Amino acid sequence: MRSYRTLGVAVGGEAQAEIEVKRSRFLACLRRVESEDDARSAIEEIRGRHRDARHHCTAFVIGPRGDLQRSNDDGEPSGTAGRPMLEVLNGHGLSDVVAVVTRWFGGTLLGAGGLVRAYGDATSAALDIAGTRERRLLEVVRVRVPMNEAGSMEHRLRQAGEVIDAHYDERVTYRVATTDADGLTRDIAAWSAGTVQAESVGSLWRDLGA
Repeated sequence: MRSYRTLGVAVGGEAQAEIEVKRSRFLACLRRVESEDDARSAIEEIRGRHRDARHHCTAFVIGPRGDLQRSNDDGEPSGTAGRPMLEVLNGHGLSDVVAVVTRWFGGTLLGAGGLVRAYGDATSAALDIAGTRERRLLEVVRVRVPMNEAGSMEHRLRQAGEVIDAHYDERVTYRVATTDADGLTRDIAAWSAGTVQAESVGSLWRDLGA
């Protein structure tokens, strides 16, 4: 797994949308999270905002592969709320996201089919507002450069990838995130005529287009 999609907001950011069906109000809130604990904290926070509502139905997907998935109908008939919300998230291939749909009952029963549509539609409406973005797994390369070559090398490194940081002592040590560690290593050897070495030191996830 080298990439996946998530909400088009920063971590902790959220988007809301409200729909009305036969005088029942459905307020959907989508929030970008990084862990199950974050998701459950978000659920409790959103629930606390609207204590007058009858239902706070939830769904979340966590992890680059979306391996952790949970949904909850919160008193609605089984399978009519949390599951259709989860299906919206999965249908868009999203992860690291929690959805909470709060319902204020309008006095008219919607039936199972009506509830499934309402909870799914509310989630989709909030997703339309949030948008999506891709996250990609980047490799991190460490490069140690002589002081007298640091200026030109840094310029090239910034063109080739993301310079995460630089540490100065006898040499300058850069950490660079890239989609192609092998290619960058070869480029560094060519730029320096073989005098500068690079090594892979890990990986990290980054949002694209952020």
